[in-house]
Amino acid sequence: MGEMVDGNDTRTIAILGATGSIGDSTADIVLANRDRFHVTTLVGHSNVDKLAARAKALRAERAVVADERHHQKLKDLLAGTGIDVAAGRRAVIASAAEAADLVVCAMVGSPGIEPAMAAIEAGNTVALANKEALVCAGPVMMKLAAQKGVRILPLDSEHNALFQVFEDTNRSHIEAITVTASGGPFRTWDAERIRSATLSDALNHPNWTMGQKVTIDSATLANKGLEVIEAHHLFAMSPDAIKVVVHPQSIVHGMVHYADGSVLAQLGMPDMRTPIAAALAWPNRYQAPQVERLDLATLSTLSFERPDLERFPMLGLAFDAMREGAAAPALFNAANEAAVTAFVEGKCAFSDIATIVAMTMDQALAASTSRPFASLEDVLSADQNGQRLANAIVDDQLHGVGAPS
Repeated sequence: MGEMVDGNDTRTIAILGATGSIGDSTADIVLANRDRFHVTTLVGHSNVDKLAARAKALRAERAVVADERHHQKLKDLLAGTGIDVAAGRRAVIASAAEAADLVVCAMVGSPGIEPAMAAIEAGNTVALANKEALVCAGPVMMKLAAQKGVRILPLDSEHNALFQVFEDTNRSHIEAITVTASGGPFRTWDAERIRSATLSDALNHPNWTMGQKVTIDSATLANKGLEVIEAHHLFAMSPDAIKVVVHPQSIVHGMVHYADGSVLAQLGMPDMRTPIAAALAWPNRYQAPQVERLDLATLSTLSFERPDLERFPMLGLAFDAMREGAAAPALFNAANEAAVTAFVEGKCAFSDIATIVAMTMDQALAASTSRPFASLEDVLSADQNGQRLANAIVDDQLHGVGAPS
């Protein structure tokens, strides 16, 4: 099932991460095109009330909760509906591996890597929103996808934008790709003010409504760092051919630069339902009636600026990890996950996030050999090592720092 069906045929779809923000937007597109989709499985982490309600609304065959402690409650909520219920890590991976025309992989963080790999191994077309899967396992994942003839359709607004204007037939004439960044809530803040940023400050994104982790990553520009590593693998572009530009309006989402001087860009309002609709419908187009239509005359101004790596060092660290390759991207991701958790829990300041990531990468890479990943086990091992080192840095070297109140 490496290629999706054309025309008006009903597509079977499984949604992993069905209760998160991507799951919300995906549900909106499915409901707006109800006759085009048959939902096989919905997977959620622990919000069983939302998972059960969504399973009923989308008439899913099955609902799976990753946290086994909520298994019985999910059973109770769906009793008498005819919807199958399962729980636990194995059930999540099995759901990804079941035959479907499309598997939406939108689980947050490193727990989403294994299910995404399972979906590809099964030959399912994958709509990928889980950044960590490609960041950590890019070479392994892209190699497996090529072997299985699986198409990976990017769900992130930036990668989906690039996908829409990236001409495979003219690949040899593509000079560079550009991903845009909103700049996050601290784009106009000076370095001193950023150092004293609170959690509520970091969660106050000007354009996008996202989950907590992704919103904090946007504030540090780690999110953009993860995206450039993703783009490196998705589009087989060298690190030097990937550019980032800060674009506060979030209207231009990605650009492809061609040898004749042409720059093709995808534009749209900052609404995740647009890239999700594009991926779910590919190679066709489906309705996204809830999305506000773009009116450039009303908007009037589009502005662009270079990212400031002094105030936002996480983006520079991501480029370093991409160039280093091997375990470095997985370590960058793992350390960032641990650092963001520490910031949320008040164990470190906002500015410490980049310090923790840099220290983790330095310590881990100094003690390792720079050999390419050969398997998923290599990926998961690097992830665990990065989490362990970063947590140790928080506990031992930043103990008592605390985030400002």
